[in-house]
Amino acid sequence: MKKLSLTFLFFFVLTTFGYPQSSSNVENEPRTLTFLDMREMKSTGSYAPSPDGNWMLYTLRVPNWESAEDQTDIHLVSLTEGLSSHKQMTFTEEKSERSPRWATDGSYFVFISNRDGDSNQLFQMRVDGGEARKITKAKDGVSNFDFSKDGKWIVYRSGKDEDVQLYALPAENPGDGEPIQLTSGTTSVSDWEIAPSGDRIYFTRPDHPDTDNITRMEKGFTVDVKNYETPLESLWYIDLSTKEEHRITNDSGYTVAGMVVSDDGKWVGFTGTSSDRYKRNITEQRINADLFLYDVDNMTIERLTENEEVAESGPSFSPDGKWIAFVSSDDMSGYNMKSRKVYVREVDKKGGAFRKLGTKYNDHLGIGFWSEDGNTIYFNAGIKVTSQLMTLDVNTGDVKQITNEKARMTVSQDEDTGVLMVNYSDPMTPSTMYSISSLDKINDRSTWIQITDANPELNNLALGKQYEINYASTDGKEVGGVVFLPVGYEEGKRYPLVVSIHGGPAGADYLSFNENSGQVYAGEGYVMFCPNYRGSTNYGENHRTDIVGNYFPQAFDDIMAGVDYLIAEGIVDGDKMGAMGWSAGGHWSNWILTHTDRFKAISSGAGTMNWISMYAQSDVQRNRRYYLGDTPMYEDFEPFWEQSPLKYIKNAKTPTMVHVVEGDPRVPSPQSVELHMALKKLGVDTELFMYPGKSHGIPDTRNRLVKAVSEMAWMDYYVRGIGEKFSWQQVLKTLEKETE
Repeated sequence: MKKLSLTFLFFFVLTTFGYPQSSSNVENEPRTLTFLDMREMKSTGSYAPSPDGNWMLYTLRVPNWESAEDQTDIHLVSLTEGLSSHKQMTFTEEKSERSPRWATDGSYFVFISNRDGDSNQLFQMRVDGGEARKITKAKDGVSNFDFSKDGKWIVYRSGKDEDVQLYALPAENPGDGEPIQLTSGTTSVSDWEIAPSGDRIYFTRPDHPDTDNITRMEKGFTVDVKNYETPLESLWYIDLSTKEEHRITNDSGYTVAGMVVSDDGKWVGFTGTSSDRYKRNITEQRINADLFLYDVDNMTIERLTENEEVAESGPSFSPDGKWIAFVSSDDMSGYNMKSRKVYVREVDKKGGAFRKLGTKYNDHLGIGFWSEDGNTIYFNAGIKVTSQLMTLDVNTGDVKQITNEKARMTVSQDEDTGVLMVNYSDPMTPSTMYSISSLDKINDRSTWIQITDANPELNNLALGKQYEINYASTDGKEVGGVVFLPVGYEEGKRYPLVVSIHGGPAGADYLSFNENSGQVYAGEGYVMFCPNYRGSTNYGENHRTDIVGNYFPQAFDDIMAGVDYLIAEGIVDGDKMGAMGWSAGGHWSNWILTHTDRFKAISSGAGTMNWISMYAQSDVQRNRRYYLGDTPMYEDFEPFWEQSPLKYIKNAKTPTMVHVVEGDPRVPSPQSVELHMALKKLGVDTELFMYPGKSHGIPDTRNRLVKAVSEMAWMDYYVRGIGEKFSWQQVLKTLEKETE
């Protein structure tokens, strides 16, 4: 049956929706991108440079249609020779290898795999090839591992339920003997990190077993008690010479939620989240957390921040051990959406004030990596429809833009080896990894060495032109976005338009490959417009926060002004337009539905209809309250209702397809059900696609394909007047044909 399902999907996409630009029947004429191509695109990850900085291990993820899961193998490439040196190291078709790590001397590497069964184990492999050697036989599998900095030990985490502990193997001839159990507490180890000296391991664990919860589950009581009181977690360390465990934190006011050890091993920074069970949910625990600093020599803890409803990242230590820094809002007095700044002080100045850096820069700052001397922080920032490498001077607080690529790029540095990598994508280039020898040469593209080419089959496709536009909105302010022109675009000819609205809303669309499936639509003869409306990032603080208290109207005007700009340019046929979006993009799709009839079709994905009902249904409250004017909802419902698309649903006239995951925690499915029901009762053409799962995005790649192709069919039918609307009768007929 699985094989039938796969055959159906492939046949359905190719026959019903076709390879775009059927004119590619001409021999050797390049074809255009399809949704099936997108679902089959491979991706790379888990980059691991060798200790000498000459080689790179990485994983290649390959989608598996029949299992709806991904499969990964490990690859090797020279950082000086690039693609010509590429070598695949593992070859498992139905199993996966992940998380490669080099031995400290570079003689071999270790990875996690389920190749010998259902559980994950550690395997050792030499760089010159040969069969991988299994070095663990953990009954409950291995979840993660690392080498100690001194190269003596391989430490891994293994166990089940309440008994997950740390174990060690000697790095010399691993697997020859029995593993050593390091931790042995009554509760499981959560996060852990080996100290740079290699003589101790820091870790977190719950303060006591959750016996009531364990017992109730064993007895079959599976009720889900919301905001259930769970044990707090504390920070510990184990001395590897004595195997003794030592507790560091013992505070009922917070639970430890993450840690980082300084390069010199003298300091441990960690995050403490409020112990209040109602403040420990997934979306608000960060704004109810503070930062702490543990002095290893003096065994003292300093509280670095103490505030309400303000999120901080980090902390981060400079390589020279001089500075400690973190990222937080420009205004740390309470909840807000001001730009994030970097706060820094000398790490040993206990009780000292932090300096705020980057005050003249009108957008978010971050901490990517430090210069070796600790004087510069490098970070990646969105600049309109691109992302660039930036520097922050620790001494002056000045921010400078280093790169100027018409692309989406992320520069990173491996902490152990200093190897520099660039993840790069532009309108013609899918995500590709490069290595660079130094930051001084980053603007000389001839010095970049390409080390991955995950999808070479896409290199010769016929693509539409993709470019940036900037235009004046209704209030005179400049708004930007990305436009895709149809493949074979003819100047002076008007084309059907699909407006694709990004989520967030604090996000942005970029000049990157196939943003929002734009090239697939371009291949079918559409113009796609991806607006970076008010509320988007990359255009400064005011642009991002202009929607606060006035959530929909100004951004709606921004979107429509962009549409009118493209019509005025002679590119778009104003009588053939559709709109779609997911999450916040779905919110705006619903607002468009209830505030204009200029579009012929809409696809609403995981969008809100009623802010009042969604407030309690969703896992997000504080963020939305702020966006809608910052008045507590139960004190005044009016701002929430005034900005709810449902209030204006009588205006809806546009045929609307609705998509949502049944167990979506962020924009729960009842919002989509409300929309679908209203449209049915109002006599507006509508379909509701409810996907199984408990995530905000569609988890099954096969269902993501169904969503994509049905969405285009909806646009074709109502915008262009061609084809047939998606129907399951058609699906069943296709299956019958394949069965015969």
